[in-house]
Amino acid sequence: MSAQTAYKFSTPIGVAGGIVDIAPYAIDTFLNEEDTGNMKFGVGVVKGTKAGKEVKIPASGATAANFEGVTVNNLTTEYDMDGKINIRKAAAIGVMRYGRIYARVMAGITPAYGDGLYLVTTGDEAGYFSNAAATSGSNGATHTAIAVKGRFLGTVDAANGIAEVELFNQAQA
Repeated sequence: MSAQTAYKFSTPIGVAGGIVDIAPYAIDTFLNEEDTGNMKFGVGVVKGTKAGKEVKIPASGATAANFEGVTVNNLTTEYDMDGKINIRKAAAIGVMRYGRIYARVMAGITPAYGDGLYLVTTGDEAGYFSNAAATSGSNGATHTAIAVKGRFLGTVDAANGIAEVELFNQAQA
């Protein structure tokens, strides 16, 4: 009888949109305004066309007052035949307003514990987070970001492109 004695993969720290711990948090339900497949778990979202009902990925011109929170992976969304999660347009999605969550971060950033939290509003990584207002993205282009009330709780899990962040229970405006 044989037994596995070596493991070649490390366990990730979490999943994008996963809740970090049992610290207090609030999650509200919104409808996804984005086309099917565009929304991801662990991204920052802003008010949609129907404020209070829909959310969308931020775009140029978004402000902190429009920030709703981070999309939560409730682990009930089905994978497609290619192993990808496609959140459907108009599907209900949880959004963490405050608390601790694994959020998607821009490639190449190196935040430290306590660094400020910035929501990227332009480029391919819109909806991801950074620790600076202007950051070079994975393609070398400079992206703009808005400060939101939160902080990084540690470094990036580069293999998964996520980091622990804390959203403060404070109005963003």
